[in-house]
Formats: sequence, C-alpha cells, structure tokens
Amino acid sequence: MSLGVWWLFVGMTFVVSATPGPNMLYVMSLSARLGVRTAVSAMAGCMTALLAMMTLSAAGLGALLQSFPAVFDALRLAGAAYLAYLGVKCWRTPVQGPDDLPAVGAEKHLPLPPKAQQLVPSRWAVYRQGFLVAASNPKAILFAAAFFPQFIHADLPKLPQFAVLLATFTVIEVGWYFVYAVSGKQLSVYLQRAAIMRLFNRVTGGAFVGFAALMATTKS
Repeated sequence: MSLGVWWLFVGMTFVVSATPGPNMLYVMSLSARLGVRTAVSAMAGCMTALLAMMTLSAAGLGALLQSFPAVFDALRLAGAAYLAYLGVKCWRTPVQGPDDLPAVGAEKHLPLPPKAQQLVPSRWAVYRQGFLVAASNPKAILFAAAFFPQFIHADLPKLPQFAVLLATFTVIEVGWYFVYAVSGKQLSVYLQRAAIMRLFNRVTGGAFVGFAALMATTKS
C-alpha cells in the first residue's frame, strides 16, 4: 500500500465517520445527559462491535451474507427492531424537574434518591448498549467487504495492510466520537430544564426510530 493510497483512505474514512448515524447519535446523547466520561464506555462498546464486524468481514462473512440474502435480511430487521426499541425507550425516559433535585449546597452532602440512582446506568450497561447499537447494523460488514479491498494491494501481504487500515479507521472513528461527545456535553447546559430535556429525549428517540425505519426499508 502506497502512502498516496493510504491518504486517500484517510480522507474517505474521515468523511464516512463524520456522517451522523446511530453510533454518533448514541454517543452524543449519552454525553449530553451523563457526561463525556460515561460516553467513553459507549465509544468502547461501539468500537468493539465495529472492529469485530470488520474482522468478520475480512474473514469472508460479508461474501457469505451476500450469498444468502435471507440471512442478511433477518439480521437487518433484527437490528432495525433494536434501534426502534432504543428510540421508544429514549422517548419515554423519565425526566426530573427542579422539585426533584436537592437544595442548592446540599448536593454534596445528600445521596441521590433511589429513583434518581436508577436513572444512571452502570458503565458496563453503557458499554453493552453501545456494542448493541453498533452491532445492530449488519451493513457495516458489507461496507467493510466492499470498502477495504479497494485500498489493499493484491500482490502484497494482505494481513499487514488490513491491520494498518483497521488501525487508521479506529483512530478516525474514535476521534469523531469525541467530537460528538464534546458537542453533546455543550448541549447539557441547555438541558437543565425538564421541558428541554424531555424535548431532547424525544428528538433523539425519534431519530433512532428514523434510523430503524431506514434500515428496515433499505435493501443491501
């Protein structure tokens, strides 16, 4: 792989990763509600799923799914159903008003009420949900099967080239995760009011349902 080919891959991956999708939306919404540190667990879950799917693609699963459209369609519809479930769950997320918060100056001394504690997921739960959000789109396997080979020189060892491309993709993808996470954190200033938070949850939930509808109706 020449340096020019690698830079072409960098440019194309930069644009593809920047495009808003379920992964970026999940990271941004989580950062807006719970902060960047919590969103890092979501990033790790998303990247684990993406790396696993791309490795499976390199192993030939992408070609297998193309050969058996029924299997791909079943995975696609299952992923769409999960995104729709996530959207409905986000839409219905309970929102605390000012009366539910501790008095000023007391937040450092009083524990959160049991109901509020249940609203904060564990890092493992965030990681697991990030993994499922990324894994819900089997088109990532087909994308990797069609995209990566364009930059691999057929006469050179393929494994080192694939490793370089995968590492490059990881750095760019994680970089965009942090861009979206920081953007979400900036939104948190406006989410202190219950009405704004409720609107944010419904817009986010609607977006997930929209992604689900696109995934369910768009063929490979």
